[in-house]
Amino acid sequence: MAMISMNHHFLVIAFGLLGNIISCMVYLAPLPTFIQIYKKKSTECFQSLPYLVALFSSMLWLYYGIQTNAIFIVSINAFGCVIEIIYCIMYIAYATKDARKLTIKLCAALNVVSFVLIFLIIQFSIPENHRVQVLGWICTSISISVFAAPLSIVVRVVKTKSVEFMPFNLSLFLTLSAVVWFLYGFVKRDICIYLPNVVGFILGIIQMVLYGYYSKYSVEKEKEQAVINIVVVNPLGSSEVFPIPLDENKESIEDVINQQFQVKKVGEEDAKEKHDNNVEAIEFQCVV
Repeated sequence: MAMISMNHHFLVIAFGLLGNIISCMVYLAPLPTFIQIYKKKSTECFQSLPYLVALFSSMLWLYYGIQTNAIFIVSINAFGCVIEIIYCIMYIAYATKDARKLTIKLCAALNVVSFVLIFLIIQFSIPENHRVQVLGWICTSISISVFAAPLSIVVRVVKTKSVEFMPFNLSLFLTLSAVVWFLYGFVKRDICIYLPNVVGFILGIIQMVLYGYYSKYSVEKEKEQAVINIVVVNPLGSSEVFPIPLDENKESIEDVINQQFQVKKVGEEDAKEKHDNNVEAIEFQCVV
């Protein structure tokens, strides 16, 4: 019995540590996205909802970890709160005016009003012997939303046949995290921990399958954006090569044609000027 208890305790620690490591990677997975946002000073078509929901989930699980004295749950979600707050601040800083307003409203409604409301209800309306159970099921519901949040981009992926705005790293690490935390919750016999991770694993697999399927269309799209060269002969005798993207072919060719006429006109004016100068020089010599 003591050996079983020791093995059980060892598995809890092992899966808890491994879960913390992988979950750190989950929280850091969007880092390249935010580096891109910082460099371009624009959030482009990225959405803030997954990060707001992830922050809300981290806050609730941190609360749950404190209530259940689960140190591994507390440590990873404390880290998650800090990272997600940084992401949200960066998003707000570089988002468009409308996106910024929407993000601030969602953050206030979800991460302030909703969390405070849940906290007050749990602390003052739920009997003490049922608080952990009620809070656990709330956390379970929110966790499923976190796993499903990246699916908000799926519609865009299907329409555009592009995975540019679908973070594969996030989907991959969410799937791995779901497996480890499922084992952690199963060993601890905590259904509120292992149940949402079953759903998380399924949704993660769906996201990666979609990424694998539509990534080939992204490659084809990149080929269509390949640059072609149009050789324009300068009327003065030289030639220039203009790189023209295929999707801008029509407008670019019109621009090149206009440039040709301008160059031709300038060339004719220069030739005329030289001719006039030569005539003037000849006339001057004749006068002399």
